[in-house]
Amino acid sequence: MTVPPHTSLPALGAWPTENGTVFRLWSSQTSAANVVLYDTATESGSDQHSRHLPLHPCGNGIFEAEIPGVGPGVRYRFELDGQILPDPYARWCPDGVHEPAAVWEPTYTFQHAPPLLKQNERIIYELHVGTFTPEGTYRAAQQKLGYLHDLGVTVVELMPLTAFPGRWGWGYDGVTLFAPFAGYGTPEELMAFIDEAHRLGIAVLLDLVLNHFGPDGNYLGAYSPVYFTQRHKTPWGDALDYAEPHMRRLVLDAALHWLRVYRFDGLRLDATHEIFDESTPHILAELVARAHTQEGGRPLLYCEDDRNDPFLVTQFGMDGLWADDFHHQVHVLLTGEQDGYYRAYRPDAAELARCIERGWLYEGQLWPLGDRSPRGTSADSLAASNLVYCLQNHDQIGNRATGDRLHVAAGTELFLAASMLLLFLPMTPLLFQGQEWLASAPFLYFSDHAGELGRQITAGRQQEFQHFEAFSVSQSAPDPQQESTFSSSVLDWTELHHGNHARAYQLYRRLLRLRRDDPVLKTGERAQVRAGARGPLLWVTRQNEAGIRVLLVNFTSQPVALDTLVGSDATLLLASSDHSIQSMLPPQMAVLLEVTAVPAALADAGVWADPKVWTGKS
Repeated sequence: MTVPPHTSLPALGAWPTENGTVFRLWSSQTSAANVVLYDTATESGSDQHSRHLPLHPCGNGIFEAEIPGVGPGVRYRFELDGQILPDPYARWCPDGVHEPAAVWEPTYTFQHAPPLLKQNERIIYELHVGTFTPEGTYRAAQQKLGYLHDLGVTVVELMPLTAFPGRWGWGYDGVTLFAPFAGYGTPEELMAFIDEAHRLGIAVLLDLVLNHFGPDGNYLGAYSPVYFTQRHKTPWGDALDYAEPHMRRLVLDAALHWLRVYRFDGLRLDATHEIFDESTPHILAELVARAHTQEGGRPLLYCEDDRNDPFLVTQFGMDGLWADDFHHQVHVLLTGEQDGYYRAYRPDAAELARCIERGWLYEGQLWPLGDRSPRGTSADSLAASNLVYCLQNHDQIGNRATGDRLHVAAGTELFLAASMLLLFLPMTPLLFQGQEWLASAPFLYFSDHAGELGRQITAGRQQEFQHFEAFSVSQSAPDPQQESTFSSSVLDWTELHHGNHARAYQLYRRLLRLRRDDPVLKTGERAQVRAGARGPLLWVTRQNEAGIRVLLVNFTSQPVALDTLVGSDATLLLASSDHSIQSMLPPQMAVLLEVTAVPAALADAGVWADPKVWTGKS
């Protein structure tokens, strides 16, 4: 199927002009359309102080009119054959997704150019605007950018901002792809956040959802049911129909809107394995091509994708993939948990070493869960920067019944040892808000849906975990609809400089400084990495013309002799705790060493069986 003629379609929504505003909509099932203008914001939900002005049919379902004297700030809705509906193409929804939108045009003047980061300089920090600070706003988050800069962060990733219903939520149920969620602040305050990040040399990514719309406030189907298709199903219902020109134009325009108007430096695309498109080019390939033609530099484009397949990078031109095998393998090794997808991983240091060397663990082996089909292909074609590794993110914490972080499940010492591993590797690391100081706040799943939908979400959350052994001691998961579930997920910044919180923070600062300045660690080639295991001890080496670095991680509760591994010429650069080392590596501890030659005991690394033969967990 060749690409549909979407590029010639007119832009929809409300567009200010010198004389007023052009209002334009498309519907495949409407014979007459109006724009409804409201006199004041306080009366915007009422028909008493409104004007119904006709939109003229232009053929092919397009209705439009330029209304003189109407400018930014005026509230409006559209009327289709007598039914009054919000505009799904709105650029600003100050009163919520069910209320009239506001005519909007940007007024912020950017002062700072975006940073130009090398591939190995990307340190991603994922945050949720609503819980990152007690205020939960762009302005408050902006005040923390200096802290992130001092920590060593170079890329901030904001969880989804497209407008969604309610007072709080994760953002993955957004329904207006162009409008930022009003609860966090104005569009101009979001722009100011990005501008300040650029002043500090920090790039900003937006988590964008192009695989589904939320269940509440999505009015696209009322304009035309052909936006969606029953040819493919997603976990959220009918798939977006990318063979439909208007849907294709919608998502491409929305992606470019965030990159061009708000000056985001890139996108993290949610669950791209749930995006279905038989067109040529594929919608994701076209998004890359369109994004790379914009002025102001080449944006970063990452995919969350569970297929372990490099084609998104090698064929479509994406910059990287979320490589969840690393997270899952570390989690199982640290906690021993085997619930859900963790059953596909073994608590074995050798498995983690293989994952590090191969890029991910499953590269064609049978996936032992579900239909037991082969999963993945080789990651040999990917650079280190193409693989995004993490110890935790919003999903891996929030999908747990109690939203507990890894340092709670694994203990402080093992978590800090794993932190050394994450930031020692050349892959692109991702940190989740508060991880660097062992934040006590969980990150729970929370929502604020009204009526029956809210009750269904509460019931579904309880049912989700009833068979999980790890949570059998808990009678119920926190209700996502309760305000306390949201508020308990807000970071407590007062704990940052106390006890183990301060210790963890200082370790992260030193690790990120080493990653930036050390002549070996600041390079990023996978060919320089070797990994292996001696029982429960993991070792990883990195080597270039500037020298050799060795990381040793003791995952056990017993000390391990060092002299048989690295000899006497090793210099200690950093340790995950202040325990005395001497000739023994204490339990649950990691050390970073400088050596003059690869120790003989570690020289046979990187020899793995053919992945087609290796079958994973039996």
